[in-house]
Amino acid sequence: MAEMLAARLHIPSREVRVAEVPVPEPGPGQVRVEVRAAGVCLSDVHLADGTLTPSLLKGETVTLGHEVAGVVDALGPGVADWAAGDRVVLQAGESDRFGTVYTRGVDYDGGYAQFALATTRTLVPIPGSLPFEQACVIPDAVSTPWAAITVTAGVRPGEAAAVWGVGGLGAHAVQLLRLVGAAPVIAIDPLPAARERALGLGADAALDPADPALRDTVGDLTGGLGLDAAFDFAGVGPVREQAMPLLGRGGRLVVVGLANEPLAVPNDVTLAYFGQSLRGSYGSAPEHVQQLVRLAVRGRLDLSGSISDVLPLAEAPAALDRLARKDGAPIRLVLRP
Repeated sequence: MAEMLAARLHIPSREVRVAEVPVPEPGPGQVRVEVRAAGVCLSDVHLADGTLTPSLLKGETVTLGHEVAGVVDALGPGVADWAAGDRVVLQAGESDRFGTVYTRGVDYDGGYAQFALATTRTLVPIPGSLPFEQACVIPDAVSTPWAAITVTAGVRPGEAAAVWGVGGLGAHAVQLLRLVGAAPVIAIDPLPAARERALGLGADAALDPADPALRDTVGDLTGGLGLDAAFDFAGVGPVREQAMPLLGRGGRLVVVGLANEPLAVPNDVTLAYFGQSLRGSYGSAPEHVQQLVRLAVRGRLDLSGSISDVLPLAEAPAALDRLARKDGAPIRLVLRP
């Protein structure tokens, strides 16, 4: 039996080990994809450090990786609409007929491997003009903030928006907010390198959350009206505490980053009187990946600066450690089998 290299997480021990495993065979309605690029996400770090635990995984070990792009390698029985050699990006997960959502690289084997299986409904074609390294990050690092901005928050042109945490998701949120016409776009991050990056991506201002004048600065930037939309991509409690009082009338705080802790509303009178809301946003819908591929291909969205480094698959544990330490303040690290 042919074997391949894969980075596997053993859930009980939280150990990530790169090992030789059998090359999977596609079943009915599936294709096998030769992986060309796999994004390293903070969710992968949280799986390895125990912050997150798969709830639908069968067994104790899973191949990580939910941001995957590659080439169709083999077709399973009954697959007729795809061909070997087709360039594809994979949706980060899929729902069964009961509406249960399964996440690739969490609830079933993902793309930290030389080959990965995918059902045909999770395949999105990509042209040769879109590099695999850029395509692979679309299904989460780009589509998650896109869904949060366009659907959960419903940001409209001219609305004031702020992004807390300018990492893998937040950096793309800055670009996407500009794309939909938000103004001003304010980035908030404790790291100077992240703030500088935000300005380079188009933020109108980049602020330090520890700055005692932050509230006044946001007031000045919004003409005293406050924020229409605030996004927590950092996943830490103090962000929510800082963001809520900065909302204006009808302001929405959208929680994307996961802290796994209680949320408190500082003043329910303010919340009610000004019609403010607290909203959660998780992942994205299949059509969002398709939309973003079109935007990238048509030059509306530049992802060339999204890839901080490309590492060989064998260095997957080191990549996770590097992301956990925010070494170099990466937007996205990518593994190449």
